[in-house]
Amino acid sequence: MNTEIRNSILTTDKDAQYDESAKRLLGQKGILAHILVKTVEEFGGMDPMDVIPYIEGDPFINTVPVDPGLTNTESERNGTRVTGLNSENQELHEGLIRFDIVFYVRMKDGLSQMIINVEAQKDEPDGYDILNRAIFYVSRMISSQKERDFVNSNYNDIKRVYSIWICMNMSENSLEHIHLVKESIINSHEWKGKMDLVNIVMIGLSEELPQREEKYELHRLLGTLLSQDLSVSEKIDIIGNEYAIPVEKKFREDISIMCNLSQKIKETGIEIGIKTGTEMGKREMIIKMHNKGYTAAQIADIAEMEEKQIKDIIENAEMLV
Repeated sequence: MNTEIRNSILTTDKDAQYDESAKRLLGQKGILAHILVKTVEEFGGMDPMDVIPYIEGDPFINTVPVDPGLTNTESERNGTRVTGLNSENQELHEGLIRFDIVFYVRMKDGLSQMIINVEAQKDEPDGYDILNRAIFYVSRMISSQKERDFVNSNYNDIKRVYSIWICMNMSENSLEHIHLVKESIINSHEWKGKMDLVNIVMIGLSEELPQREEKYELHRLLGTLLSQDLSVSEKIDIIGNEYAIPVEKKFREDISIMCNLSQKIKETGIEIGIKTGTEMGKREMIIKMHNKGYTAAQIADIAEMEEKQIKDIIENAEMLV
């Protein structure tokens, strides 16, 4: 296999493993509780440790498909058909886009629920506008509730949803809440319904870890957790001591795995860069020798390459002129 292709595959594989580790870490209830306190009005000002009991069950991590018709699944319990989030048959739905993290949260009244989605992005994508994707996700979180959280035309049973996006490598730290607002154009009428059902939260993380201060408390936590520069001990020190999040064995192992993967990604990237630079330098040398009158055979002998390779490089260069 071509070395460049092989290295590219290895890097992609390590990136995928890194992303999976990042999602597992973000899916820890202690981390999710801190996110909820800073992004969901219901839990604002609470101690994150007091929020943890409101998170119902284990969060679904990279298992629930986003695609219409696949978010839900039906099963039979005690002779009754029950619709729930589709977290099964990952192999069957391989290649589909999935929510990074999705879970239910019980509200403080003890009765109502919200559905929370958390997404992690290494940076803003080039191929589409990230806010458009967030709108699609939050729309799916609403529409997929039919027959799962409400039936027939019982639209008053729709649960409030939050899609929270953590975007790394941004120019500055930011936190924005995007939601529905009413604008009266001609007169004003009090239409019945809930304006707070649809919520998008965009969290921008700068490359530089912010200093410890209340304003950037969440950014410092997430920046620490997702950093590719901090060591395992540095991460554990900040997460455990500054945020009082219990760093249990599995949590510690996931941090260690992510740090190791981060280092391997860097090393592979450097290796590819060196090889790419070497190849580019060699091509430039071949073109210069050809322009000075050296034959393909002479260049092949000096560069320790096949004559056909030399001719191909020369022909490609001439086509670009």
